[in-house]
Amino acid sequence: MTGPEMPRIRAFVAAFARRRAARTVEFPGGFAALDEAFPASHGDNHLVLEGAVDPEALPALADEAMAHLAHRAITVLDDAMGTACAGPLIRAGYTHSTELVMLHTGPVPEGGSAKEVGLDAFREPLARRWRGFLPEADEESVRQLVDRREARRRGADIVRFIGSRTPEGQVASWADLYADRASGIAQIEDLITSEEHLGRGHADAVLATAVRQAADAGCSTRFLIADADGWPRHWYVRRGFTVIGRFHSFARP
Repeated sequence: MTGPEMPRIRAFVAAFARRRAARTVEFPGGFAALDEAFPASHGDNHLVLEGAVDPEALPALADEAMAHLAHRAITVLDDAMGTACAGPLIRAGYTHSTELVMLHTGPVPEGGSAKEVGLDAFREPLARRWRGFLPEADEESVRQLVDRREARRRGADIVRFIGSRTPEGQVASWADLYADRASGIAQIEDLITSEEHLGRGHADAVLATAVRQAADAGCSTRFLIADADGWPRHWYVRRGFTVIGRFHSFARP
């Protein structure tokens, strides 16, 4: 499964991971993106596989590059390579998840009612959502998962947090927008709504605003990544997004 935009999107995702990382370590076929400020965050401490590698060698490469961490996490940006790596990694104790790359192919919305916000504006509702997603996580891990968002500002020329507020001024739904004017590519990431505000149109407002702002920044390639097994993928399809490819993620506690 692949579309003509996938090579450019893979390059964007890899470049974002490199720029976002506090440090990188090269290895055959990819690199480790690391940030010791957030050791509990898989998204800030993982291997990113861009090219080919011996699948049987990958578990040992991960152990070497991430020896200082309690977890192991690997992102494979090539679909065929990810499929080839699944067997060896699963045998090594990893869980495997597939992520769908979804390209915006619908009309650009006129605009949305959401606005750019700072992290402090949605820090508390974001922490509550992480406690719900990961009930076993301690408070230090939750803090890292919230604070790591600021580190994403290093990843692209434009990094914005887009939020939709209630009439009382609370941020009810939010997402990240990453955009690179030079390549004309933008990503919408981590669209989340507070549980108490679900079903009230806040996520629609955030998504429409993010797509509009990406288009206004000159980005004709606009994409997001969705869990292949999650219901939001269908919600995104109804809002003009089309599946064009797959990434693979592997994790081990």
